[in-house]
Amino acid sequence: MSKLTLKTEANTHVVVTRRFAAPPEAVYRAHTDPKLIQKWLLGPEGWTMPVYINDARPGGKIRYEWTDGKGPGFHLTGEYLELEPYSRIVHVERMHLPDHTPDNHVETRFAADGTGTLMTMRMTLPDAQTRAAMLATGMEAGMEASYVRLEAMI
Repeated sequence: MSKLTLKTEANTHVVVTRRFAAPPEAVYRAHTDPKLIQKWLLGPEGWTMPVYINDARPGGKIRYEWTDGKGPGFHLTGEYLELEPYSRIVHVERMHLPDHTPDNHVETRFAADGTGTLMTMRMTLPDAQTRAAMLATGMEAGMEASYVRLEAMI
């Protein structure tokens, strides 16, 4: 059973929430440490991330490349705008499938929640069409598969 909830707001927003049985420091670290990211941010089973660049500082670059070994993979590029250790990350990302998608502005918050963490990720896309295309990729299932791996690590 998924612990992730995904809701849409207005025409351009997606809000994802998920609880983790780990403190905010651990969940934040798993989102900013490239060696940890490479282990959990894989989506469905069978995918790997051979390239993982994550320079977690304002202006720092992000590049992740995924493959399932069966054909061309895809990648994501982006950059960090703001980081508040253990509580908030703001970045911009774009998928390359192979052409790049419009910018997705993402704010992720990590809040203590009992003995764990409530993560709230708010994505802002340029228009309803871009949001619909993103949601149609099956991202919700891929995100939860990744978060199950993350929770097992921390």
